[in-house]
Amino acid sequence: MTRQLAFDLPARPALGREDLFVSPANALALAALEGWRNWPQGKMVLSGPHGAGKTHLAHVWAAEANAVLVDSGALPGADITALSREPALVLEDADRLAGEPEAEAALFHLHNLLAERKRPFLVTASAPPRDWGLELADIRSRMLAAPLARLDAPDDALLSAVLVKLFADRQIAVQPALVQFLVARMDRDLGTARAIVAALDSRSLAERRPITRQLAGEIIEDRAA
Repeated sequence: MTRQLAFDLPARPALGREDLFVSPANALALAALEGWRNWPQGKMVLSGPHGAGKTHLAHVWAAEANAVLVDSGALPGADITALSREPALVLEDADRLAGEPEAEAALFHLHNLLAERKRPFLVTASAPPRDWGLELADIRSRMLAAPLARLDAPDDALLSAVLVKLFADRQIAVQPALVQFLVARMDRDLGTARAIVAALDSRSLAERRPITRQLAGEIIEDRAA
């Protein structure tokens, strides 16, 4: 392992299209988002498990469509009319709105205004709309009518590419064998990949140790404890 910089600088998530590695786990979802100009009724639901890469795909699409990203937690009480005037909109983690009458009503109002103004609308969630538990029939029917793009959990190829990129972002060069070691033992989760690389970087600096399979094994054991 060769350390190219001695500074422990924070690494920012790289969420651009050039940072997106395409594999069988995300290729179909990416293709669905790239066809956004032809979405039926101008909307799409992107679902997938935690850590599958929904946020990255949402940012890629937002850059392409000039969209504003809104976290579902900020929707109740937001200026829905102002949001509906944006060129396009991404609502992240929309399934968290289910069961909250005010939140579901806000989503219903936002959906209708965006449709009326023909603004593209991307919604992300951990599951398809049928599993959200929406109680307001009107918004449930509208979400069920949206086309669905699914993300699978990251496969080995995607995890490997992400790990290499995360190490490179921190100016760390690692051997392919270390990446294979991590992929064989870690959860299928891109967030876990970020956490492991950050932990390896931090401990390597603190203990002045090279990033080896032994150190990687210790980090994985610590996370499992």
